[in-house]
Amino acid sequence: RIQDKARNVGFDWEQRDQLWDKVHEEFTELKTEIDKMDADKMEAEFGDLFFSLINAARLYKINPDNALERTNQKFTRRFNYLEEHTIKEGKSLKDMSLEEMDRIWNEAKAKGL
Repeated sequence: RIQDKARNVGFDWEQRDQLWDKVHEEFTELKTEIDKMDADKMEAEFGDLFFSLINAARLYKINPDNALERTNQKFTRRFNYLEEHTIKEGKSLKDMSLEEMDRIWNEAKAKGL
């Protein structure tokens, strides 16, 4: 709604591909604050990055809620596959290396999960 209000008075990008520079700028600012480990500024810059990404979604007619939900479901399917696979092998995720887990994750990905 905030972005729609701004757009309605002409405060918007002339061409939607211009916003990617803004997304990059916000990501760079976030990374700078992460390097400093300033929790308050990291949170503020994270919000700015989210805001610019949601603006991108608006301009490309993508529903950000739906996009995030799809990703959450995809992550859940792959993580469930990872858990089930390790249980069948009699292993525990806690005892596995990230490399081992990543191999199984990529297996789930290759299966279209």
